[in-house]
Amino acid sequence: MGFPHTPHPRETLVLSKHFGDTDARTYKGWVKRGGYEMLNQALAMEPAAIIEEVKASGLRGRGGAGFPTGLKWSFMPREKKKPHYLCVNADESEPGTFKDREIMRWTPHGLLEGTAIAAHAIQADVTYIYIRGEFTEAWDIMERALAEANAAGVFGKIKIYLHRGAGAYICGEETAMMNSIEGKRGNPRIKPPFPAAAGLFGMPTTINNVETLAAVPLILENGAAWYKGLCLSNPKSTGTKLLSVCGHVQKPGNYEVTMGFPLKDLLYDLCGGMRPGRTLKAVIPGGSSVPILNREEAESTLLDYEGCVEKGTMLGSGGVIVFDDSADLVYQIMRLARFYAHESCAQCTQCREGTAWTTKILERILAGQGKMADLDLLLDLADNMTGKTICVLSDSCAAPVVSGIKKFRNEFEAYITGNRKPVIAA
Repeated sequence: MGFPHTPHPRETLVLSKHFGDTDARTYKGWVKRGGYEMLNQALAMEPAAIIEEVKASGLRGRGGAGFPTGLKWSFMPREKKKPHYLCVNADESEPGTFKDREIMRWTPHGLLEGTAIAAHAIQADVTYIYIRGEFTEAWDIMERALAEANAAGVFGKIKIYLHRGAGAYICGEETAMMNSIEGKRGNPRIKPPFPAAAGLFGMPTTINNVETLAAVPLILENGAAWYKGLCLSNPKSTGTKLLSVCGHVQKPGNYEVTMGFPLKDLLYDLCGGMRPGRTLKAVIPGGSSVPILNREEAESTLLDYEGCVEKGTMLGSGGVIVFDDSADLVYQIMRLARFYAHESCAQCTQCREGTAWTTKILERILAGQGKMADLDLLLDLADNMTGKTICVLSDSCAAPVVSGIKKFRNEFEAYITGNRKPVIAA
């Protein structure tokens, strides 16, 4: 089992405080560290009071969308005329992102505590924690933790179940996840109706990400003002963020920093910079589905929701993919397109056909058979794929393609003109 890196002095250890501490995984160990105290307090509180505290903290969804968590909870009907459900999105499948897995590996009871508090706040009768099928280690740890917590009776009337996914990227989309839990094909649903009105089994439902719920007990313990004070730039982005850094850096891994932390400092200070003799070329800051930043943009980006949008990208899930000057971005973008073409549920024509044709055109360019017109064709395809489908998988394929062509067009042209040798077979 891999252990986390030694914390850097500039990290803000909130969610990752107990990463690497095997004793914190157990029920007794978690209780010894103050675990489940906030759940006991929350169960004695009115649900509306918990929602207001989370609203005041500024906590936003850490799964990628960044929607205000307390506001999302407030959409659930106050008068409980039907069963309520809570779904926890632990189907972490965004390429470049691996932070939810670590929360489940090291602090499973922290996730369970936050989940139970959220369930009480939205008056959920049943909760499903939907765990990606490949996370066999995390599943085993969560299963043991849930059994321990149930044996201790800490959840009261709240029922929590683990549900194993089958490795479909699309099931990370909230409505596809609900279909999967119901035993159906994991296709996204058209909205409206929204989950709070008609979600799992047609009942009011809220879906939250692992990292989001893990923060809830800490907010109740330390207060909304404390969490809101964890902010280095824009007051709309509060708290800490776990960032999964991979690629051409010397120290890849999960890093927890205060919102607004400079991306440049993350790369050169915390992660030790590029490999010897190499320079930074590009960064995808929020998982593979967001636009690429060139070096100049990356070195001036602040890691919060607004800071990334200002640079034309998104913080997303916090999967930071780093490319140095040795990277072939045409090839890397093709690999991303190939991933999305493979993972498309094929429900929407623009996505089913668009991702497939995007991949074929990029493969053609890399085989040395591309034409200059292919670049405009790729941009036209991307335009038809963006904002026109039931979910955003199609958009996710288009984002790195469009940003890649706009910022690194010379690399695409080098293959088309023959100035670069083909790297795949025709």
